[in-house]
Amino acid sequence: MPEHDVRLQQLTVWLAEQLDNLYRDNAWGEVPEGRLTAASSDASFRRYFRWQGGEHSFVIMDAPPPQENCRPFVDIDHLLASAGVHVPVIHAQDLERGFLLLGDLGHQTYLDIIDADNADSLFADAIEALLKFQRLPMDAPLPSYDDALLRREVELFPQWYVARELGRELTPAQQARWQRVSQLLIDSALAQPKVLVHRDYMPRNLMQSAPNPGVLDFQDAVYGPVTYDITCLFKDAFLSWPQARVEGWLHGYWEQARAAGIPVQDEFEAFHRASDLMGVQRHLKVIGIFARICHRDGKPRYLADVPRFFAYIDEVISRRTELAELGELIAELKAEARP
Repeated sequence: MPEHDVRLQQLTVWLAEQLDNLYRDNAWGEVPEGRLTAASSDASFRRYFRWQGGEHSFVIMDAPPPQENCRPFVDIDHLLASAGVHVPVIHAQDLERGFLLLGDLGHQTYLDIIDADNADSLFADAIEALLKFQRLPMDAPLPSYDDALLRREVELFPQWYVARELGRELTPAQQARWQRVSQLLIDSALAQPKVLVHRDYMPRNLMQSAPNPGVLDFQDAVYGPVTYDITCLFKDAFLSWPQARVEGWLHGYWEQARAAGIPVQDEFEAFHRASDLMGVQRHLKVIGIFARICHRDGKPRYLADVPRFFAYIDEVISRRTELAELGELIAELKAEARP
C-alpha cells in the first residue's frame, strides 16, 4: 500500500470492521485472510477495489467527498433492485467518507466478452433489464433531463473540444449555426416520452453475471428521453457495429417496448429519428467531456476515442438532412484546426 495513499489506509481499516460485522451477522465464521486489489477506475474521482478471501468476494467503492457523493448510487441501487434489475447488494456504507462495500457482480464486463457472434444474446439480456427499469413509475426524487441539463451538456463541445482541443472560438456565423443545431437536438429530446434513464447504459457498465446482466454506474440516473439508453447501448465509446445491425436491434427493442407498455413513439421511423438525434446530442457531449478530461484532469487517453463519436455523428448526418448545418460546421472546424 503506498504510504501517501491516506484514503486507501482509511478504507482498509473501515473494510476490516465491515467484514467482521458481515461474517458475524451471516454466521460465516472467522474472516479469512483476504487480498485487496485494484478493480477499476473511471473518468471520475471514483475508484474500485476487490477483496477476495475464502469463498467470498466483494467490491469496495472509494468515492472521495466533496468530488463524489455516494448517496445517489445507494438510492438508485435500491430503486433498480425493486424492479428486479441485477445491481450490487450494498452490504455496508459510510456516506460521510464515501465508502461502500458491495456485492461482486463478477470480473467480466460485456466489453470484455462481446463479439459479432454473441452480441444478439448479450444485447437481448441488456434490453430485458432496460425494459424492467423503464417500466418503473416516475415517482422517485430524481432530476429531469430538462432544457438546462441538455444545453449544459451539449455546450461542452464548444467549451472544451473547440476552445481547448482545437484552440479556437466559433465565429459569429458558426455560433449562430451551432445554436440552431443545438436547439434542434434539445427540442427533439424534450419532445420524447420520459422514462428512467441510466445515462451510461453501455457494455463497459454491464457485467456478465447470473442473472445477466449486472448493471453498474447508474448513480447519474434521471428521468428523460425514452431513446437515450437504448441508443447509448449500441453506440458505445469503445466498439462500433454495422448500422444495419444497430437498426435491427433498435427495431427489436421498439417492438418489445411497445408490447411492455413503455411510452415509445407510435411509428418506428419517428422512434428512429428521435434515437438518431438523441445520439448526436450525446456524442457531442462525450467529445466535450473527453476533451475536458484531457485538458482539465490530465487524462489524454480518452481523446483516442473521439474519432469514433465523429463517425457516429457523420453517419446520422448522412441520413438526416436537418443536420446538414452540423456537418458543415464540423467540416469547417476540422479544416481550420491548429496544426
